[in-house]
Amino acid sequence: MADKPKIAFFDFAGCEGDQLQIANLEEDLLAVLGHVEVVAFREILTGEYSDTYDIAFIEGSITRPADEIRLKEIRAKSKLLVAFGACAAIGGINCLKNFHDESVYRQEVYGDRAHWYPTYPARPIKAVVKVDAEVPGCPIDRTEFVRITKELLLGKEPYLPRHPVCVECKQVGNICRYDLGRPCLGIITRAGCGACCVTEGAICWGCRGLAPYANLDAARVVLEERAGLSRIEIQDLMRLYLGYTSAPL
Repeated sequence: MADKPKIAFFDFAGCEGDQLQIANLEEDLLAVLGHVEVVAFREILTGEYSDTYDIAFIEGSITRPADEIRLKEIRAKSKLLVAFGACAAIGGINCLKNFHDESVYRQEVYGDRAHWYPTYPARPIKAVVKVDAEVPGCPIDRTEFVRITKELLLGKEPYLPRHPVCVECKQVGNICRYDLGRPCLGIITRAGCGACCVTEGAICWGCRGLAPYANLDAARVVLEERAGLSRIEIQDLMRLYLGYTSAPL
C-alpha cells in the first residue's frame, strides 16, 4: 500500500451508529488518521475526493436494486472492502422485513405511493460482492475497529474470535442467564464484545453473528428447556439479528 493509504466510509441501509463509533474514537482516531488519508466519510467530511480506495468500509445492509449497483462500483474501486457493523456483516435487524409480505405491507403503509420505494429482501454485503474483512457488532466495538484497521494496513489477516460469548461471560464472572431462567444467544454468538450486554444485566441478542460451528438445533433445545421459550419465541429471538443466517424453524 501507499505511504498514506486512502480509506473511505460508505453507508447503505442502517442507523449509521457504527460510523458514529468511529467519530467518537477521539484520541485513538487521531492516531489512526496519522497513518491514513480519509477520502470519504459522510459523517465528518463533505464530499469525496478520490476515485480509488485502499480500504473501503461499508456500513448498512443492501435493501434495494440500486444499492447493488452502487456497492459494485465501490468494490471495483477498492483494494480491500470491509463490512462493519451487524447490518453490513450479517444483514442485521433490517432482515426482519424479509419475514413479512412486503407488497402487502408497503401498500398498507404507503397506499398508492408504494411504488415510490423500490425494495427487495435485505441482505448483508457479502451476499452481493466479495468482502475481505468484517467488523461485527451493533454497534461495533471501537477498540476492535482500530485493531482490525491496523492489521489490514499491515497486510495481516484480521483476527476475529471463533468461540462463543459464553467464554467471555465465564471470564468476567457473569451468572449464566439460563441459571436465571432467561434466554440468551451467547451460546451461538461470536465472541469479541467482552459479553458487554450480559455484564450490563441484559442478554446476548446475537448482534456479532454466529460463531463458527454454532449448533442451532442444540441452541433451540436449550432455549426451550432452560428458558421456557416456545418455538415461535425462539424463532423471533433468532430473527432479530440472525434472520439472514439462521435456518427457519
